[in-house]
Amino acid sequence: MKAHTFIAFDLGATSGRAISGTLTNGKIETEEIARFPNSMINIGEHFHWNILGIFDILKNSLKTCALSGKPAPASIGIDTWGVDFGLLAADGSLLGEPYAYRDPHTNGILAEYFKLLPREKVYELTGIQFMQFNSLFQLYAMKKNGSSLLAAAKDLLFLPDLLNYLFTGVKKAEFTIASTSQMLNPKTMNWASELFDAFGAPVSLMQPLVLPGTVIGQLTDAIVKETGIGSIPVVAVGAHDTASAIAAVPAEGDNWAYLSSGTWSLMGIETKKPLISKETEQMNFTNEGGIGGTFRFLKNITGMWLLEQCRKEWTNTQDYGYGELVDRAKAEKPFVCLVNPDADDFLNPESMVTAIREYCRKSGQAVPETIGQLVRCIFESLALKYRYTLDQLKRVSPHPIEKLHVIGGGAKNAYLCQLTANAIHIPVIAGPTEGTAMGNLLVQAMATGELKSLEEIRQIVRNSVEIQTFLPQDSGEWDKAYERYKEIIG
Repeated sequence: MKAHTFIAFDLGATSGRAISGTLTNGKIETEEIARFPNSMINIGEHFHWNILGIFDILKNSLKTCALSGKPAPASIGIDTWGVDFGLLAADGSLLGEPYAYRDPHTNGILAEYFKLLPREKVYELTGIQFMQFNSLFQLYAMKKNGSSLLAAAKDLLFLPDLLNYLFTGVKKAEFTIASTSQMLNPKTMNWASELFDAFGAPVSLMQPLVLPGTVIGQLTDAIVKETGIGSIPVVAVGAHDTASAIAAVPAEGDNWAYLSSGTWSLMGIETKKPLISKETEQMNFTNEGGIGGTFRFLKNITGMWLLEQCRKEWTNTQDYGYGELVDRAKAEKPFVCLVNPDADDFLNPESMVTAIREYCRKSGQAVPETIGQLVRCIFESLALKYRYTLDQLKRVSPHPIEKLHVIGGGAKNAYLCQLTANAIHIPVIAGPTEGTAMGNLLVQAMATGELKSLEEIRQIVRNSVEIQTFLPQDSGEWDKAYERYKEIIG
């Protein structure tokens, strides 16, 4: 069989990458084409994404491929973080740069929306975790604030769908990214019109849904001419980065949970149908779309964001590598202070270091002063938050949970993986680190017919990557710390 190469554009909130993958001999071999920083831009006291700048970088990556002399890729696929969107005018032009989910225009918006439609009804319709930056609440905030862009909008496209549109001219809503919006009913697989009617937004803004593995269209003639790449198809992959990542979990059977670890930590299980009940609402779990007819029952946890923001402050005086930060954390005493990573204090503070110290001060704990103490506080707090979330998962999971698969950048952090195993008392299996890109590439292979199922995708991943297993240690100490942690977070 001829080996086919695919290109994955994997975009995160702090960085992006273009990766090529070649499927051959039952393995996927990957090669990095480009890696680039990404960050919010501040425009008029609001935070936005420079989506056209990102689009230009992606086009340049295609130019690099065209100039490489290698055969043209069989397709390309794009995944991004969830919830954020752009608006199009009637003539198809982009109406401004999309809001970033950390923008404060949604502060306090949940209480305002629930005056229009009760919280319980919203969860019943969507099964989505309540977070102030969900697309529904971003849209309502724009409407409430009298946005002239929204008034002029004819179409709404989530970020990967918007990039697909810029490449192909075709407007579709990929299922996994649409499911993050809190505007989709996962039981009917339709937009929940009551949510729009509640504040007078037209549901006609939304696009027809397509499932992962669907060919969206071909690159436009203009893109072909500009990049020299040739006319190739653009595939709707698991357009939400976590959906692509979970597709690449090298798991077998059912008795496992996953943790996609990066700027955000997403912990959950894979299910065949949404789990929507009073209990899951009270625990604030989400039901997002997956690959191959699955759902991702999970909770969003603030992940390495805390450390990334602290490190950004520290690099003003010295460039600290992650290895040095881990070494400094190991040298400190355990469990001196703990924080709830999901506290509002840490959403987007001017100084993360100050926010962590103030949280500890207000909660009556020792205040972390050194870099090592701050890093240890972050890592131990994350590990204990993972246990807290896993305990909730076990209460509603249709199957036992006997191991935790960690994928994404956090799988490279052996120290945090060991702390997590210690906290949760079950083995942690780490890898792959580029799970999102790998899942993106292999869903493209499904679209071309080279792979037939999610099980085949996971077999390819098992054949292609090395994984590392961490077994629990020091369980008694962690049990004591966990009881204290639950008191601290209330």
